[in-house]
Amino acid sequence: MLSEQQDLSQSMLNSEQLSSLKNAVGNYSPLQLAWASGYLAAKAEGSSVAVLPTASKPLASSTLTILFGSQTGNAKGVATKLAAQAKAQGLTVDLKSMGEFKPKSIKNVSHLLIVASTNGEGEAPDDAVALHEFLSSKKAPSLKHLHYSVLALGDTSYEYFCQTGKDFDEYLNKLGAIQILPRVDCDVDYEESASEWSETIIEQTKGMLGNSQAAEIINLPTAGATSLYSKQQPFTAELGLSQKITGRESSKDVRHIEIDLLDSGITYQPGDALGVWFENESLLVNELLSVLGICDDEVVHVNKETVTIKEALTSQLEITQTNINFIEFWANKSQAAALLSLAKDKNSLRQYASTHQVIDVVSSAPANVTAQELADSLRKITPRLYSIASSQLEVEDEVHLTVGVVEYENNNKIRTGGASGFLANRLEEGAQVKVFVEHNDNFRLPENNDTPIIMIGPGTGIAPFRAFLQEREAQNAVGDNWLFFGDQTYTQDFLYQVEWQGYVKSGLLTRIDLAFSRDQTEKIYVQDRLKEHGKSVFEWLERGAYLYICGDMNRMAKDVEQVLLGIIETEGGMSSSQAQDYLKVLRSAKRYQKDVY
Repeated sequence: MLSEQQDLSQSMLNSEQLSSLKNAVGNYSPLQLAWASGYLAAKAEGSSVAVLPTASKPLASSTLTILFGSQTGNAKGVATKLAAQAKAQGLTVDLKSMGEFKPKSIKNVSHLLIVASTNGEGEAPDDAVALHEFLSSKKAPSLKHLHYSVLALGDTSYEYFCQTGKDFDEYLNKLGAIQILPRVDCDVDYEESASEWSETIIEQTKGMLGNSQAAEIINLPTAGATSLYSKQQPFTAELGLSQKITGRESSKDVRHIEIDLLDSGITYQPGDALGVWFENESLLVNELLSVLGICDDEVVHVNKETVTIKEALTSQLEITQTNINFIEFWANKSQAAALLSLAKDKNSLRQYASTHQVIDVVSSAPANVTAQELADSLRKITPRLYSIASSQLEVEDEVHLTVGVVEYENNNKIRTGGASGFLANRLEEGAQVKVFVEHNDNFRLPENNDTPIIMIGPGTGIAPFRAFLQEREAQNAVGDNWLFFGDQTYTQDFLYQVEWQGYVKSGLLTRIDLAFSRDQTEKIYVQDRLKEHGKSVFEWLERGAYLYICGDMNRMAKDVEQVLLGIIETEGGMSSSQAQDYLKVLRSAKRYQKDVY
């Protein structure tokens, strides 16, 4: 920290000006400091950053446009809440999914707020693809009349953190749009940052647009079922069943989970996910406190609450998924050469974080921290999302999941995933679990029951397709259904085998192709089966089939897409770029949908 004399000697301000500046910004939040920094830089350079005193004269346009790009529902939830807050402040709001917004109409928008999540490895969510591509193309118009701000949602454990939000910010800036507030990038525990940005941006736009006596929210999205319960207010359900569905000799522990939703009023659709809140294992919490020499009854402040450090580590702080920021914090705290070296390479850091829990990090490099320092260095615990493996038309007041138990060995100790271990090992049947439905309008069955579908879901990626077929059977759908499933071995890992065989016998499942990688010398995966049947796959696509992929994002989904592009090239007689365009058309028409993780 610079001393007062150093502050003065290194600035261009006299002592009175410096004192005035310090008084002015002393109680600013980080977001307000960021805006003030951008504002001052813009004043110095003469650039077009919006200067928005609340008493400024309202512009001709009186509508605030809010667009969200959302894959699993988080961005939609933030945007919907933002729209309601803006309306309560007297603003007229046009709230839309980017998928419902015609990209060319952006030239008619004067004030725009974007809430965008990032899908996969830096990809735009499905509903944001068209706008994302348009703004980066030569067709994009000058937007010098547009005032905007971006809230980006992401996860620092991924390489392309908040990339979609960063892209939108960059594209709008290049087109001449005027930034109202600097972009805010949020991690998985985004609620506090999103709330602060929302409050600040509404105050700024009020000053630009003024209040309207007839304020309203235009085109408020109503897609998806509504519920009294949410991530912030989950339903306390009962675990009905946790049954292992892999064989005794399988290297995997996969569970079929049934949860009772009786009297909740919760509804869901095939393609939705169930959010599960969990508690960390007490043995793991005790081990962490013991290694750090912290007493379990020491008091800390977390989420504006005062609790013991043991309570915080059990139910409020993330200790089974290690954030790269924590490893960097511990490297600096411990000054361990190995961690300091690791912290210089983000890719290696992410790989290390994915296979080491917090206890592994602190055990590898001793350091002294207080209970509060530990609490401040950890991310808030977040619920895990699982693709729903049932149709309510079939199971009524239940919801089914297909959960692979995360388990690996470190330092001769078995480490288990937070939520998967909770559901599989620590929660007894009849015990309570807090849940909510996360609607996913980007992973839906065709509206027309006559439409054929192709489903590609190896391993636990099979979950939503069990829901799809239950739904189609209950609706007496006549569209053809083709399933590609794969895992390690036929005898140990054929999840829901009896059900699929029953569907084949009844005729509901038109085709099923299997790929068990370890049943022969040469490994065979679902993408290999897809390639083998490329001619038929293309024929199905040509007659209107929807194609779905669910499962591993890092390898399987990429490999499947590359094979799919090859099939389109070969069977369609297209060039590489034409095949890419063909797939884009499918995606825009919601005929190519992915639920990957």
